[in-house]
Amino acid sequence: MTQQTQHNRIIIFDTTLRDGEQSPGCTMIIKEKLEIAHQLARLGVDVIEAGFPISSQGDFEAVQLIAREVEGPSICGLSRTMEKDIVRCGEAVIHAKKPRIHTFIATSDVHLDKKLRMSKEQVIATVAKSVALARSITPDVEFSCEDAGRTSWDYLADVISAAIEAGASTINVPDTVGYTNPWQYGECIAYLRSKARGAENVVFSVHCHNDLGMAVANSLAAVRAGARQVECTINGLGERAGNASLEEIVMNLIVRKDFYGMETGINAAEIYRASRMVSKITGMRIQRNKAIVGANAFAHEAGIHQDGVLKERTTYEIMRAEDVGWTGESMVLGKHSGRHAFKSRLASLGYDQLSDEEINRAFSRFKDLCDKKKDVYDEDLYAIVEDEIAQGEEIYHLEYLGFSSGTEAVPTATVKLRKNGEMLVDAGVGDGPVDAAFRAIDRITGMEATLIEYSLEAVTGGMDAQGQVSIALDAGGRKVRARGASTDVVVASVKAYLNAINKILRLQSAGENSESSVPKQSM
Repeated sequence: MTQQTQHNRIIIFDTTLRDGEQSPGCTMIIKEKLEIAHQLARLGVDVIEAGFPISSQGDFEAVQLIAREVEGPSICGLSRTMEKDIVRCGEAVIHAKKPRIHTFIATSDVHLDKKLRMSKEQVIATVAKSVALARSITPDVEFSCEDAGRTSWDYLADVISAAIEAGASTINVPDTVGYTNPWQYGECIAYLRSKARGAENVVFSVHCHNDLGMAVANSLAAVRAGARQVECTINGLGERAGNASLEEIVMNLIVRKDFYGMETGINAAEIYRASRMVSKITGMRIQRNKAIVGANAFAHEAGIHQDGVLKERTTYEIMRAEDVGWTGESMVLGKHSGRHAFKSRLASLGYDQLSDEEINRAFSRFKDLCDKKKDVYDEDLYAIVEDEIAQGEEIYHLEYLGFSSGTEAVPTATVKLRKNGEMLVDAGVGDGPVDAAFRAIDRITGMEATLIEYSLEAVTGGMDAQGQVSIALDAGGRKVRARGASTDVVVASVKAYLNAINKILRLQSAGENSESSVPKQSM
C-alpha cells in the first residue's frame, strides 16, 4: 500500500501490545496479549505491533504466537538497529502471513550525544546497514527516527533518505516525548515528504506521545500534511501520559470525514469492546469523561442538553453510542431473570467467548447480587464478569474473610485462602480492615509487595451499588494492576489485592520476569 495508490486511506497501526504495555503495571501474560490481538483483528487494525522480541523470552514468544495465530493485520515486531535485534525480530514475526520488522535509532542531538555517543554520519551508516538486513528477512520494513520531534529537519531528511534507499517501505517520524505542537509537526511532515529522496514511494507514519496533551491533534495534523499511517493505542495507553488514542483518531476521521476526506478499515462497532477488554486485562481504569469510550461520553446532565437530545439527538450528539459498539442502553435484570437472558445479555456486551464454567460462575454471582440489590445494570455485569474471569486464573482463592473495626477497636481481619486444595489461614491487624486483611494475605502468600495505588468507585448509583476497587502493586520492581468488585468494599479490596498477587505469580510462572538487559523502548 503506498500513498500513490490509496492517497485517502489511513493505515491504523496499533501498538497497545508494545508501547501500551509499557505503562507502569500494565504487563500482560501471553494469553492476555493473544486475546487482545484477536480483538484488534476484529476491530480491523491494519498493523499490530505485538512486542519487542529481543527484550525478553516472554515478549519473543508472545510475538511469535500472535504471528502464527492472528490473521488479517500485518504482525510487527520492534527492534533496535542492531543485527541481533533484527534477526530475533525476524524469527518472531516470520510465520505471519504479513510480517513486518520495525527498526529504529535515535536522531536528536541529545540522544546522539548522551545515549548513543555516535556521530550523525555513523547513525546514517547504521540505518542503511540495518534496514538492508531487515529487508533481506521480510519485504515489509518500517524505520523510525526516535525523538524526531527534537531533531533538525534537514538531518531527518538525510536519515530518512538513507532508510528509503536501503529498502524501508514505511517511514515513521515519532514525537517520542510529546514535544511538538500540531502546526510545527504538520509542517515537519510536509517538509520531509518534499525533501527526502524517494519519499513518494513510501508511507509516512506518525507516532505521537501525549506529554503535553497533543498526541491526537499532532497525529491528525500529520494526516493533513500527508502522513498515511497513524500509530496509536486503545484507550491512549502508553508510557508517561500515553499515546495517541486509537478511538479518538478513528472517530475524528469518521465524524469529520467532510474535513479530512480520509477512510480507515476500522469496524467502529468493535471500539467499545476493545476498550473494555484492554481496561480489564491491564487493570487501567478509563476516566469517566474520556472521549468516545468514557462512561460520560454519551451522558447529558444539563437540563438544556437533555431537552435538546430528547427532541433531536443531533442537537448535542455528533455520533451515536451504538456507532462505537455501545448500545446506549443499560438493560435492567433482576432475580427473576434466567440463565438464558443473562447469557444473551453478556453476549450483547461483548462477552460471547466465555466458557460454560465462566458463565456459570458469573451467573451464580449475578444471582447473589440480585439478593442484595433490586436492579442489576450492565455496569454491574461488566464488574461481575471481569471479576470472575480474573478469579478463573487464580493461584490463591479467597475462601473466607472476616474482619472487625470501629472507632475504639483495633482493626483486625482473618483470611482463609485455598491453594491447590490446601487451606491457608492467617490474621492481621492494621490501620483499618483493608490494611489488616492485606497484611494477613502477605503472610499467607509470602509476597513482599508495596501498594502504590488504591482507588474505590461505585459501579452504579444508589446505596446498594457494587464497589469496584482498583489497585497497583510493586513486587520487586514488577508493577501490576488489578480490580475487584463486591457490594462490600472490604471484600472488593481483598479480591483486587489477591487478583494482583495472582497476576504477579502468573507472570513469574510464565517466565515473564526473566527480562534481558535490554530496556523497553518508546518511539
